[in-house]
Amino acid sequence: RRLGVAAALAVVLVAGIGALAVSVANRDRQPAAGSGGPTGLQTGPAPWGANTADLAQRLQAMGLPPLSPVEGTVLHIHQHLDLYVDGRKVPVPAGVGIDPAVGYAPLHTHDTSGIVHVESPTVRTYTLGEFFGVWGVRFTPGCLGGYCDGGGRQLRVYVNGRAYRGDPTTLALAPHQELVVAYGTPAQLPSPIPSAYPFPPGL
Repeated sequence: RRLGVAAALAVVLVAGIGALAVSVANRDRQPAAGSGGPTGLQTGPAPWGANTADLAQRLQAMGLPPLSPVEGTVLHIHQHLDLYVDGRKVPVPAGVGIDPAVGYAPLHTHDTSGIVHVESPTVRTYTLGEFFGVWGVRFTPGCLGGYCDGGGRQLRVYVNGRAYRGDPTTLALAPHQELVVAYGTPAQLPSPIPSAYPFPPGL
């Protein structure tokens, strides 16, 4: 009987190790919010690439039709996004939401300035969570990419220099916002918190 119990425990242990290995292997590719399967969501450490390989699937999962071959013009606004992880500035890459084979996402970037372009054929509200969804970087009230709240480190969001207390994924994008998404300890926050951005003429 003891041998039988030992054998059963060994089987359970091996199965648990196998499940853990699968979980670790898949930790950097999780489904985007609202999707039914993997769409290349980046859940690893910064920096994060433009990540356009699964753009079509992510747009479909979010119900955002691509704009092809030209960008939308009915709604045309811009925001500036600053990202910080543990006190280090993290670049927002050029080409987020742009794939020649797919077209333009309504939310995208053209360069590494951190300027987010919201260009849509219809007037509607877009959110910060939708931008990260287009980018394919995990963004929740407590996680940014591979970084989640814990151990004295926390995700904080600021709009025009003021702390945003609501769910940051639902933060509505408006013209000329200065958005700061910072993960880390209070001592690692930028000082002062950026509150404005000198947008180029015409934006």
